[in-house]
Amino acid sequence: MIGIILVSHSRELTSGLAELLAQIGSSDVPVAVAGGTPDGRIGTSADLVREAIRAMDGADGIVVVPDLGSAVLTVRAVLEDQPDERVLLVDAPFVEGAVAAAVTAASGGSLDEVAEAARQARDVPKF
Repeated sequence: MIGIILVSHSRELTSGLAELLAQIGSSDVPVAVAGGTPDGRIGTSADLVREAIRAMDGADGIVVVPDLGSAVLTVRAVLEDQPDERVLLVDAPFVEGAVAAAVTAASGGSLDEVAEAARQARDVPKF
């Protein structure tokens, strides 16, 4: 199974999105969150990203979906310090990308397929 890590400046945003993923029928997909700082402020935390990766210990692969620029920088720094070939950071819209990744992972998609589904969510029109 492919897991998903949501990285955001807001703990509430990651928790809410994780809840949405579970409610749309992807409750079998492991989802971990790294939102905000350890003391509850707005920001990103390398320690929380590391914890989220550790929480995915049994996953075959991990797709990381970040919200904003410094979340990307934080994940990149963690992966530079602790490379893990199972982990792919994707450039995707936060909500739509996470939903597409979760649906694809729930249907048994590979790491590359789950990551590509998240990326392609950028091009799906809402109207």
